[in-house]
Amino acid sequence: MIRFLFIGILFVINASACGQIATNIDIYPTDIKVGAAQFDQYLPNIKDKRVAVCANHTSMVGNSHLVDTLLALKVNVVKVFSPEHGFRGEAEAGKHISSIKDEKTGLPLISLYGKTKKPSVEDMRNLDVVLFDIQDVGARFYTYISTMHYIMEAAAENGVEVIVLDRPNPNGYFVDGPVLDMAYSSFVGMHPIPIAHGMTIGEYARMINGESWLANGVKCNLKVVRVFNYNHTLKYQLPILPSPNLPNMASVYLYPSLCLFEGTSLSLGRGTDMPFQVIGHPDLKIGDYYFTPQSIPGKSANPPLLGKKCRGFDLSTMAIYVLKNKNEINIFWLIDTYKNFPDKKAFFNTFFTKLAGNTTLRQQIESGMSEDEIRKSWETDLQKFKTIRKKYLLYTDFE
Repeated sequence: MIRFLFIGILFVINASACGQIATNIDIYPTDIKVGAAQFDQYLPNIKDKRVAVCANHTSMVGNSHLVDTLLALKVNVVKVFSPEHGFRGEAEAGKHISSIKDEKTGLPLISLYGKTKKPSVEDMRNLDVVLFDIQDVGARFYTYISTMHYIMEAAAENGVEVIVLDRPNPNGYFVDGPVLDMAYSSFVGMHPIPIAHGMTIGEYARMINGESWLANGVKCNLKVVRVFNYNHTLKYQLPILPSPNLPNMASVYLYPSLCLFEGTSLSLGRGTDMPFQVIGHPDLKIGDYYFTPQSIPGKSANPPLLGKKCRGFDLSTMAIYVLKNKNEINIFWLIDTYKNFPDKKAFFNTFFTKLAGNTTLRQQIESGMSEDEIRKSWETDLQKFKTIRKKYLLYTDFE
């Protein structure tokens, strides 16, 4: 408990004393130019072609949605692929999205988060190119990269080009966490990468293609439109938050650490105004912060521990002043809450293995291994991943 309360203060003091707190520079939307805004880099490629767009509410070019912009430019957009949270970003996490029409444009919406996650042969018929433009947050279990995998795979199998319109990774300044064991591959972790992969979505697409991770080793005809004025030493402040339960930058910085709690009995603040910024449980014996999850339509209609008063921690300030500068995910919170949870057998659920990407992390926590010991067990796999990662980078790295 003491460490929970004071780690943030101690880190800020130590970092300030060493002159380290501002080693990475915040960068704002006005300072860069995302791939979608660089029309000269991709409009010639799609002229007179039949175009599909995989997009959501983050797919903005200035004040206009990419799809609206392309239609105004007389691009032949014939359909839209919709990921988790839907085309307009209004669906809560895990909610199945139906295939419907977009009310504004009349374009057919093909859901890739529902009964099927991969475009069918029929979905790809009469297409020449798919534009992919979605803001990612740089964590293995954030499902937009899984959607991109299946689009690339379907495109490769059907002779369709894919153009990724790149955007910065707000957690792209570090690489950390256990590398996924492919025996536990799922839609929340499809590839042998760590939790925080430190790549933009365009770089990640290049890795999927280059490492032959598509089914049967097929290769996608891939083009990436780079972000102008971005590199991996920068902290990008998102102009539009990527999903209903990531409402601010604190939640984005905490997400790679806190999403693991989705595989436990604890609440992560779904059903409050601080999702992915607080953790707690009615039976937790530590913490000085209390909250009660409520139903919030469109965000958390039926959140875990609905209506139950939870005891735990508000981590929002720590996210801004510690995680933003520490360059690693935090597993101490898992270790400490497990130690202080009265019913150890009820702490983890089966989803934890998918999120962790292995059975090892749970076993390590249950056996009482320290944070340092657990981190040391990641080192070899992380170094191997970093070596592979470098082959696909498009921007100056943080190392």
